[in-house]
Amino acid sequence: MRTSNPVFTRDDTFSRVPTPSAGDLQNMYGAPSATPAQMGRMTLDDVVVKTAGLLTLIVASGAVAWVLNASAGVAIGAALVGFVLALVVIFKRSTSPVLIAAYALVEGVFLGALSHAFNTRYPGIVVEAVLGTLCCFVGVLAAYRARWVRATARFTRIILAAMIGLVGLMLLNLVVSLFGGSLGIRDGGGIAILFSVAAIIVASLCFVLDFDAIEGAIANGAPERESWMAAFGLVVGLVWLYTEVLRLLGYLRN
Repeated sequence: MRTSNPVFTRDDTFSRVPTPSAGDLQNMYGAPSATPAQMGRMTLDDVVVKTAGLLTLIVASGAVAWVLNASAGVAIGAALVGFVLALVVIFKRSTSPVLIAAYALVEGVFLGALSHAFNTRYPGIVVEAVLGTLCCFVGVLAAYRARWVRATARFTRIILAAMIGLVGLMLLNLVVSLFGGSLGIRDGGGIAILFSVAAIIVASLCFVLDFDAIEGAIANGAPERESWMAAFGLVVGLVWLYTEVLRLLGYLRN
């Protein structure tokens, strides 16, 4: 069938529909199915590779901050910039790998400066914090793969409510500290220890929601580009978990 659109009548590409032969049909039937990667869909390998890449950026910029002995002002500034970048990435309508990579670099500066300060006061604490973070992450992953924990509707509501409560307390404590006060959740006492333990538990269980969301996205054929958001979510959780483990170990050292 020919078309009257002059754009499509420049050559024969759009002017006719070729009739496949019996051999062509047989070859099409016998051809292997395209993989999700070939179809431009998100795969677990995409998430793993991008998560590893973001963690590499964090380690690299963190190492620079460590070697240069970045000041507390630099650490606070990097934390604020990282927070703003995280909000932009979350609320941006399209996925931006550049912003996600920038977030990883800035968070690396913050973690490098923070880790150096803790390690100077408590030698060896950074290695313990890294191992503790990995143990929590791997433990939750193993429990999820074994189906010991599932992201049910009730589980999701409980974890989200707990996370909102913890973040709210941290923000309130920050505001109170600006006026010289404190809620006691960061002063190293018993309340601070309990708060960090609760934060570590909630941060660890949040990975269950992340794993479930990633599985759902892959099953639904999400575009490959969305693997950046999946990796970003995992990295944000790991950063939060590491800082809480580092704080708890510091309290216990005291």
